[in-house]
Amino acid sequence: MIDLREALRVKPGSRVRVERRDPSATFGWDKPSAEPAIAKRLDRLTELQTRVWAESRHAVLVILQGIDASGKDGTINKVMEAFNPQGCPVTGFKVPSSEELAHDYLWRVHKAVPRKGEIGIFNRSHYEDVLVVRVHDIVPRKVWSGRYEQINAFEKMLAENGTTIVKFFLTIDRDEQRRRLQARYEDPTKRWKFSMGDLAERKLWDDYQAAFDEALSKTSTSWAPWYVIPANRNWFRNLAVSTILADVIADLKPAYPPVAPDVPPDLVIE
Repeated sequence: MIDLREALRVKPGSRVRVERRDPSATFGWDKPSAEPAIAKRLDRLTELQTRVWAESRHAVLVILQGIDASGKDGTINKVMEAFNPQGCPVTGFKVPSSEELAHDYLWRVHKAVPRKGEIGIFNRSHYEDVLVVRVHDIVPRKVWSGRYEQINAFEKMLAENGTTIVKFFLTIDRDEQRRRLQARYEDPTKRWKFSMGDLAERKLWDDYQAAFDEALSKTSTSWAPWYVIPANRNWFRNLAVSTILADVIADLKPAYPPVAPDVPPDLVIE
């Protein structure tokens, strides 16, 4: 099988055109073969998280981005279920509060970065400040265009201080988004998630694609690469994310710490 980590990684310095990537691609996998493979990868992630937690030398930050209905919540539900929630904080970034707006745009993000031993998940992230703010003209172009370099520097600082960063961009096509939004509206258990604002954002599809292209092109680095995940098929999305994430964490070679020196090798507890 093809190496998904290599196939889906955005090479630093390359130019990305998201809409030229097939969001229905499966790279030779089918659903029947993917399901047991996903189960194995989730088991692997569980073991790796235990080692990361026990060793407490590394932090892992997983960033999920994508257009509305691309599957960020679903990825957290299906892939991150492998992790013990005690060591896996999940942070969702909504519209900034008044307190957050009183600081620089990275302030609220830095506060949420996982500690050593944790695998932290960002559902949206600091990238909203080169995506939403650009599309909606919230800040001048001169401001948001300078943030790519700032973000790269911020992520490099985190990486040099023990945080491994894995960034997943989930891509779907416009027809799939329409189907998902319609299904959300028609399902009584999910209608609460539906907002008329979703339809307003949908009209800005082309603007968002341009913002995605530039953000991915300018911020995929050797220390914090982007992976563009075809997400029209949920099962392939889960396979790709779990495969890449497990391989990245395994590269850290997390190990159980040695037994404390005062613990005898043949202790029998009465």
